[in-house]
Amino acid sequence: MRIARGARADESALVAALRAGDEHAFMQLVQEHTPGMRRFALTFVRTPAEADEVVQEAWLGVLRGIDRFEGRSSLKTWIYRIVANVARTRAVREARSAPFSSFGDDEDEPSVDPERFFPAGNWESPPEPWRALLDSEARDVILHAISRLPDQQRQVIELRDVEGWSSEEVRNVLELSETNQRVLLHRARSKVRAALEEYFGENR
Repeated sequence: MRIARGARADESALVAALRAGDEHAFMQLVQEHTPGMRRFALTFVRTPAEADEVVQEAWLGVLRGIDRFEGRSSLKTWIYRIVANVARTRAVREARSAPFSSFGDDEDEPSVDPERFFPAGNWESPPEPWRALLDSEARDVILHAISRLPDQQRQVIELRDVEGWSSEEVRNVLELSETNQRVLLHRARSKVRAALEEYFGENR
């Protein structure tokens, strides 16, 4: 990911402060990223309490690993990869005790009507901006639709459309190819849009 020169300098200063044990710098980082990290963790685990534990463990991982941060990605991307790794480990433990029937498989999903989208996979008539919608009465509809998505679709749409991340950032955090990321986002958006269309149709 390309980082602007000023942003790179600010991030370098932040990393240096964290390595020096600057508690104020760390608390600012925690306040800035914890809400998004918690939402992201909930795309892997089942309950808010488990998400809180993932975030707490991830922050410990940040503190322990900051000396090894090499700056090949942004600090934010590096932090979210820690969240993903911690959450995946916890989700695997959960899966061992869950019945096989509780897992969905979307590999054979029918193709989404391509007329809904531009070739790049964006909304043709987008329910944008997402953050504004999340503050509206449609918020619960969107969140419920996202919560019902298969795991990877939920993770991609959470980062792309709710958190506002770039495609490159999402690929780096979730370790996806460009094609896989595009397909997952396309499928996720189609399902959320269908839920919104049903909601607005019922409330006209």
